[in-house]
Amino acid sequence: MPPAALPWIVAIALNSGLLAIAWLLPKKLLTPAGYLHAWVLGVLVWGCLGWQGYTVVMVYFLVGTAVTRIGMAEKEAAGIAEKRSGVRGPENVWGSALTATVCAVGVLVTQQGWWGGLDAVWIGLFSLGYVASFATKLSDTTASEVGKAYGQRTFLITTLRPVPAGTEGAVSLEGTLAGIVGSAVMAAVGLATGLISPMGALLCLIAAFIATNAESVIGATLQEQLPWLTNELVNIANTTIGAIAAILLALLFF
Repeated sequence: MPPAALPWIVAIALNSGLLAIAWLLPKKLLTPAGYLHAWVLGVLVWGCLGWQGYTVVMVYFLVGTAVTRIGMAEKEAAGIAEKRSGVRGPENVWGSALTATVCAVGVLVTQQGWWGGLDAVWIGLFSLGYVASFATKLSDTTASEVGKAYGQRTFLITTLRPVPAGTEGAVSLEGTLAGIVGSAVMAAVGLATGLISPMGALLCLIAAFIATNAESVIGATLQEQLPWLTNELVNIANTTIGAIAAILLALLFF
């Protein structure tokens, strides 16, 4: 068996086993289609980034799912809870992880030696983008869910006009602080797994803050005006901004 095939065999076996367990559990975290798409995501991530990248995505999924359930009864009563009581479908899987998957594939392609002497640099940049995209998404999820559940005062980010919790583009102090904590969790996981350096962790925090606020601006200015601009597309834009911001900061300053 070629050595290059081993990570993919492990990826298929591991994710198939986890899918079987998740399918049998009474408490569902994903829809049936969501589980299948998560299987594809898991195989790609392990095949490209090994256990390190897989740890990052699993921590994001578990923490993000838990955060979504914060204050669920109150949010459902107010009509601002996630659809399906937080059970995620394929659109949520790829809305959260498409950018990260592109970065993971970028690492795999770069490892083939196509960039010559710049291979190590680009592997580091794609790994940084991978972690930054999940730091951004967990920041956004945490800020939104905590803000909706516990935000005492919420303001539209573009005008600072008070608006009800759950309004597109609304921000709160509680949500903003929670979002910073969320991005710090993902940056710490990326650092612990060796995917990023301590400076990379700092860049993830900065990039996540930039991207999370940019997402709020998109929500306040475009999302209500463009029917095709769904939450999932906004999430893809959000994570892409986070990944690109981290990579650009690394290129500009280091």
